[in-house]
Amino acid sequence: MNINDLKKKKPIVTIDKSLDFFNDKILFPEKLDKANEMLKRHGLPLSKKSL
Repeated sequence: MNINDLKKKKPIVTIDKSLDFFNDKILFPEKLDKANEMLKRHGLPLSKKSL
């Protein structure tokens, strides 16, 4: 298979609707609290465009 063959094919993605059950639930509250605390202290990392 070469690159031209890959460009012609498109992936088929199906989304499982049963996962919508988790939309409004926080699954890992400890990790979320830790991530929010780190963002408060350090902020977001710089992107390559801003350098």
